[in-house]
Amino acid sequence: MGATNAWAQPFAVMRVCDAILQNSQCFSYLMVQRHVLTLAATIPTPFFIGTNPVMSSRIHVALVFGGRSAEHEVSIRSARNIAEALDKSRFILELLGVSKQGDWFYFSQAKDLYEFDTICSTQPPASGKPVLFGSRQARPIMTTADDTISVDVAFPILHGTYGEDGCVQGLFKMLNLPYVGCDVMSSATGMDKDIMKRLFLQAGIPTADYVLVTRTDTPDFPLYREKLGLPMFIKPANAGSSIGVHKVKTEAEFGPALEDALRYDRKVIIERYIQGREIECSVLGTTDAPKASTAGEVITTHDFYSYEAKYLDENGARTEIPAKIDAATLARIQALAEKTFTAMGCFGMARVDFFLTESGALYVNEINTLPGFTNISMYPKMWEHSGVTYTDLITRLIDLAMQRQQEEATIVTNFN
Repeated sequence: MGATNAWAQPFAVMRVCDAILQNSQCFSYLMVQRHVLTLAATIPTPFFIGTNPVMSSRIHVALVFGGRSAEHEVSIRSARNIAEALDKSRFILELLGVSKQGDWFYFSQAKDLYEFDTICSTQPPASGKPVLFGSRQARPIMTTADDTISVDVAFPILHGTYGEDGCVQGLFKMLNLPYVGCDVMSSATGMDKDIMKRLFLQAGIPTADYVLVTRTDTPDFPLYREKLGLPMFIKPANAGSSIGVHKVKTEAEFGPALEDALRYDRKVIIERYIQGREIECSVLGTTDAPKASTAGEVITTHDFYSYEAKYLDENGARTEIPAKIDAATLARIQALAEKTFTAMGCFGMARVDFFLTESGALYVNEINTLPGFTNISMYPKMWEHSGVTYTDLITRLIDLAMQRQQEEATIVTNFN
């Protein structure tokens, strides 16, 4: 293993920086970090701090779940699977649950995840301890009433609003805490279906026609019908797991569907219906070097792949992995998935969802920058069928987070 690999553990670099700063108040944390990283590249492996090799320490991973979102329960299901699959020889699991009201709680054991299906501030789980965030010398500090929690990297699995939309990513970035997945910008634009589609169109990525409607607009069903045809889809711009999504076939269905969708967001998109197979593809890697998995297909017994079909009806849908498509079509899907990932500025992971028409045309339905890790979730399953185990996938995502933090530490953020 080369020296750069040995130092691809920013948590070790951070601890060296802390040690320097304890003996000097003349330097900022980021200044020291840049110099340590530069020096580290010249030091042979293994390098020892005291009596312990740098690589011997396990990384503390904060798995963040729950959240102020309609997908709160889905997030908890994802967290259970990640906690089970985490490589315990490399990582120490720290559990941070966010209530539906936005309060944060620390859970000390993975088994605690099975004691609740939701977190409510008024009646929090008995095993949860309120936790506070702070920062000292550009390092995150998380404390409970009787403990200080060490965290080296965050793994947010907060689906939906305040977790998938760049909010929590911004918090981690302010705390100088490495985090898994897309950054603030790509998370925010990937969550907002209106902005996402604008970027698709600018990049030449085929997607269904749509119109934008806000709470202050006067709806015009005849205009929408003329432009988009029937049936049409109504979707909250910022929501996931098909929450608030409706397939509208008649004018009588339009009003109630629009009213319901606007409960979940201040704006919605009304979209042309694309008749086709629902194909999905997972992407893993950096913005400039993404790698697409094999493709999978969702086959639903419902009118469309709704929340009920996904999570409530055990017979609501089935998946086929790999999808029954020819090699040429798979190659087109993978190339378009990677192009979409890069165009959106994604990093770490994303799932790209397609419609494949009978004529062979491909349309990108959406990109999901924080895909699920539940028992039925396609993202990890498609990677398993591509030869990447669940545990290895999680490890790669954490390694990518640490890599990005190391690269960003070399960026100059002030001008003297």
